Amino acid sequence: MDLQEKLKNLPTDPGVYIHKNDKGKIIYIGKAKKLRNRVRQYFQSSRNHDAKTRRLVRNIADFEYIVTDTEKEALVLESNLIKKHKPKYNILLKDDKQYPHLKITKEAFPKVVITRKILKDKAKYYGPFLPASLARKTLDLINKTFQLRTCNIEIDGKLPRPCLEYHLKRCLAPCVKNLCKPEEYKEATHDVKLLLEGKNKELADELEKRMWKFAETQNYELAAKYRDLQKTVLALGEQQKMATTPDRDVDIFGYYREEGTPRIALQLFTMREGKIVGRREFFWEDLPEKDFDESEFMSDVLSQYYSTDYVPLEIHVPVDFEDRENLEQILTERRGRRVYIHTPQRGQKAEMINLVETNAKIAFEQRFRVLKPDMEKVLGELQEILELPYFPERIESFDISNIQGAENVAGIVAFENGKPNRSEYRRYKIKTVEGQDDFASMNEAVFRRYRRALEEEKPLPNLIFIDGGKGQLTAAAAAMRELDLEAIPLVGLVKPPRRHSEISHLLIKGKENSPVEFEPTNPVFRLVQQIRDETHRVAVQYHRKRREIRDFTSELTAIPGVGEKRKIKLLRNFGSIERIAQAEKKELIPIVGVKTAREVFEHFERQRKLAKK
Repeated sequence: MDLQEKLKNLPTDPGVYIHKNDKGKIIYIGKAKKLRNRVRQYFQSSRNHDAKTRRLVRNIADFEYIVTDTEKEALVLESNLIKKHKPKYNILLKDDKQYPHLKITKEAFPKVVITRKILKDKAKYYGPFLPASLARKTLDLINKTFQLRTCNIEIDGKLPRPCLEYHLKRCLAPCVKNLCKPEEYKEATHDVKLLLEGKNKELADELEKRMWKFAETQNYELAAKYRDLQKTVLALGEQQKMATTPDRDVDIFGYYREEGTPRIALQLFTMREGKIVGRREFFWEDLPEKDFDESEFMSDVLSQYYSTDYVPLEIHVPVDFEDRENLEQILTERRGRRVYIHTPQRGQKAEMINLVETNAKIAFEQRFRVLKPDMEKVLGELQEILELPYFPERIESFDISNIQGAENVAGIVAFENGKPNRSEYRRYKIKTVEGQDDFASMNEAVFRRYRRALEEEKPLPNLIFIDGGKGQLTAAAAAMRELDLEAIPLVGLVKPPRRHSEISHLLIKGKENSPVEFEPTNPVFRLVQQIRDETHRVAVQYHRKRREIRDFTSELTAIPGVGEKRKIKLLRNFGSIERIAQAEKKELIPIVGVKTAREVFEHFERQRKLAKK
């Protein structure tokens, strides 16, 4: 059936329509009160269409539709399909993330991680946390206090010894048999669940009972442990502000857009119990430059945002939109209480929207003109994306450089709080590897780096990047395991085929089957690219230096009268090949004698004359 035939047979019911291009790819999804009227508009005169719609229509080769009973059902279905297919011509919530949650994994020995994705994986999710920094602080407290594991290794109790995390009292070490009984680990997991469910008083009472139980048996060390735990839990209960049953519960939206540009910055302020506790930012760079429909934009944003995220009791927006009442009903059903969407025109609520729009303008300037992201925010998002146990305050990165195995070297860089710390850079000449073996070279470099750090009691990184794929990652992990440092997260930076200056995806050690897609426009991944580029620069620079020294020293021993001993004497006295080449004959004579001095001087004199030609 061709398009015209399909258009004639369209029903008048509400529903969702799906436009496809000539390759069958979905390029636009829309909703309609009456499918026949709405879909036919696309194929009528284009005089009333904006530029983006005209481009869309030119690419429509086919369409499908789904009939629904009500407009409300069409709105929900449209939102779900847009999130699933991400069509090219829809307005997409590109930074579409939930507030951070804490996740207790579904494993024999669970761990706690930060995540913004809620999956159907039988894990326990707690949150959302407002502000986002509270999630990181709570995770840090859980790791230090309850000592659940933070590593990604398989726990089978067969490891011969625990890693450094155990000795620092940050892990119960279920990986080593008899160090931690399954019942003890299960008890710690149970305590964490009570804490995250907000049952601080119940948990504190349990801890007090354990304290007195061990005190009565004169096991004062364990009694003191549970006493300290109880104090920590009670203190946390005073600070904890999860978005669960707030009295004053409002989300406030505002945006800034410059006329005639495809860019827009949207801000969301979250108000809980009458106080602003969080802020979110979203950006678009491909909206229509003309005929921008702010009502349609706001409708699409709210439909997508609240399809997965926490629903407040009130939502304040700068403009009204057609589907407001339907969306209110959907969100009311989801929340279980009446939800209102307001467009304040005056008073304090309107002033709050003005404040949000002022912040949106500042964010627009920073994103599209200054481009200086908040580094603490960037690192916090990196922690969430990689599900790291600790805030990545210190990141170290490794790269191997050689040409067919010759002059094999490693470059290592350190970034602290997102900035390079050049005093901590290291350059290694690989000593134990013959020929081109990047895996063995990576193993040696990682082992030498952290063996030295442990011996000298230097600070260890919170995250390590390895330039390479699964092989390099496995080699690095073997070195870390030998040093009992396997709890430090390792991430491989994988290059696409034949494009060695780019990154295609990230591989997390222990989660190699779930690669993290690289997004070059995201500030988080731009930082990863910056660290990778700096590591590559250091490694290549050192490799070139080693190669130049090799070439120059080979040239030196080719001069008549200069063997290994005289070469070493020359280098020891002059310090470099360059200074030998510039030396006068009289300066060379005391070192190698008259005859050899003349040979050396004349050799470099010939080189200078050839260079001038």
